[in-house]
Amino acid sequence: MKQNSTIVRLDSIDAYNKLYGLETKHPLVTVIDLTEATKVVNHVCMDYDVYALFLKNGTNCTLKYGRQPYDYQEGTIVSFSPGQLIGVDTDEDEIAPDVIGIMFHPDLLHKTPLASKIKDYSFFDYSQREALHLSSDERRIFNQCLERIKEEIAHPVDKHTAEIVSSQIQVLLDYVTRFYERQFITRRKVNSDILGRFESSLKQYLESDRTKEGLPTVTYFAEEAHLTAGYFGDMIKKETGVTAQEIISRHIVERAKRRLTESTDDVSIVAYELGFQHPQHFSRMFKRITGISPTQFREKAIAISDN
Repeated sequence: MKQNSTIVRLDSIDAYNKLYGLETKHPLVTVIDLTEATKVVNHVCMDYDVYALFLKNGTNCTLKYGRQPYDYQEGTIVSFSPGQLIGVDTDEDEIAPDVIGIMFHPDLLHKTPLASKIKDYSFFDYSQREALHLSSDERRIFNQCLERIKEEIAHPVDKHTAEIVSSQIQVLLDYVTRFYERQFITRRKVNSDILGRFESSLKQYLESDRTKEGLPTVTYFAEEAHLTAGYFGDMIKKETGVTAQEIISRHIVERAKRRLTESTDDVSIVAYELGFQHPQHFSRMFKRITGISPTQFREKAIAISDN
């Protein structure tokens, strides 16, 4: 019978290592090999204050984000960032699961180039449905990156350690970004279906009373697709070459064009109907996309129809 989960705060590398009975060789970063674990960890909820990536080699490990299990099969990577709560919950206690990975504290990045770039690795905010499935070659590269980091932190810490380790972590994260882009391509049929539903749902939103609640957002359509906004946005950008927000903006402008040509309502009324709280925001978006203001567009449309 499953027990109630205990919340464990991971506010340091040592806190994680003590949980599994592992040795801490550097206070701000560790390369993890849970086959060396000496303690069983189960029915716990980990409150992350650190970054982590895990590659699952075995088949018996269940992670949960909220109430949903991760798509965490053999040969997949999941990644976590500060502020996330992740549950470990297996039917049977297991010691030394076949999982490897890396964990690093945000303080490691202080005054390194990675400090400003870490926010660009949007996969840290992906959810349970969005694990990365690696090929055998990709697994080999992931392992090689971990080995290089492990070798560096095995040396005594000096003034160069943080910068060298952070640069090696950045290489690893860049590879993970590449692997995700490959996954977007290999899942093109699924992505195409999501894109089609997104555009259909967006059109329905703009033609319904939903606009009274405000402008449509990327988060709204991501949740409809049961994806995080980060993963949804990255997938749409990879599939179309433009951002999900830009697609939303373009559809809004197309809807606005119809309203401007079909009615004599003031531009501000059209803006409010589309979900804008401030008409000037609508006018700026319209001009950015079309090159002319809503009023100029209407005048031009009238002139064409009169001819």
